[in-house]
Amino acid sequence: MSDSRPTFWRHVITVLGGTLGAQALPLAVAPLITRLCTPSEMGAFSLWLGVVSVSAVAATLRMETAMILDHEPEQQRTCFRVVFYTASVTALLVTSGAIAARLAGVHALLRLSWPELCTVGVGTWLTAAMQTTLAYATSHGAFGKAARAKIWGAATIALAQLVLLYLGAGGAGLLAGQLVGLLAGLLSARLQLQPPSAPFGLKPDAPQLAYLQRHQAFWRFSLPSNLLNALVSQLPLFLIGLRHGAVAAGLYALTQRVLYAPIALLAASVLEVFKRQSVQEFNAVGNCTHAYRYTFKVLVLLGLGPSLVLFAFSPTLFGWIFGDSWRAAGELAQILAPLYFLNFIASPLSYVFFVSGRQKIDLVWQVALFAMTLSTFGAPGTLHQNVLWYTIGYSLLYLVYLHLSWQCSQNRVVPA
Repeated sequence: MSDSRPTFWRHVITVLGGTLGAQALPLAVAPLITRLCTPSEMGAFSLWLGVVSVSAVAATLRMETAMILDHEPEQQRTCFRVVFYTASVTALLVTSGAIAARLAGVHALLRLSWPELCTVGVGTWLTAAMQTTLAYATSHGAFGKAARAKIWGAATIALAQLVLLYLGAGGAGLLAGQLVGLLAGLLSARLQLQPPSAPFGLKPDAPQLAYLQRHQAFWRFSLPSNLLNALVSQLPLFLIGLRHGAVAAGLYALTQRVLYAPIALLAASVLEVFKRQSVQEFNAVGNCTHAYRYTFKVLVLLGLGPSLVLFAFSPTLFGWIFGDSWRAAGELAQILAPLYFLNFIASPLSYVFFVSGRQKIDLVWQVALFAMTLSTFGAPGTLHQNVLWYTIGYSLLYLVYLHLSWQCSQNRVVPA
């Protein structure tokens, strides 16, 4: 298995190059963006983006994950057709639901503008389509093309937002820049990869229904699990906005964006390669312990340094880079740094639940995580106290998660 290490690193570097470009530009312009918008505008946009992120998970039914397992052209065409159909239905439901809730006077949606409410479905569809197209690239080992598409989309988002904010568009500039960049990234990916055409009708046909039946584990177990995971990742932002106000939500949004950067830059790149190698090893020998151990060591080495820097110097760094009004975000980052280190390690390795067919374990863990998040942010206390309790509870759950994923990599039966 040692001969696979150069291949592992070659693929990681390719994916990392694209991810680095995709994340470096938004981070590079972030100090300018934070000086051109207020924390409350950042908070409202982050709420819209959070809704899109959660809705996009539901829109795919997690069927894009099955793309990695099915290499036959006709099966992959059917997968695209299924996702495009479910994404379209989800987009319509989310948009109409958001508008109806706003008209009904739901307090949480009063913070969103009408353009944000009317475009949440568009953002959902574009995100779901991009995720599925990138999964198609992974299934064919086309890491370079996927990387270029990510860079193109991220660069368009960063530059469009910066220009629109400079012209005085405010929160609407953040929204419009995001949508333009999503569309640019999707068009770039499809032009380079040339995935199969995927027409769909008003109702799913027999091949689509058969595909859903064949991969029912993904929408029965992986979908609820990943939907909960996406919701939990955004739930602190939603609850902070409701309890502590828009400014606090904006501060937390910046904290979340900066702390997630190492995960997006490095862990996600490792994940794309781990997906392919874990499936190959599991099919060959009945487990993927070698790929798991090697990936675990890589993640620890890559994540330790940035986490220590954030833990030690976050308040000073945030104040210097983003402006004095954002120094409080650095205080939150200091509390959350240990949690994001564990997140950096555990997130890529969670794919082993899909490889071993143990999606139900992941679902049970996500339910526990959801309950913990509600309890910690629902408890009385200051913003810093809520974030500290959240960090402690989440970190303990991640230790359990790593233990379960290691057992699954050995193909052991783990009671759910």
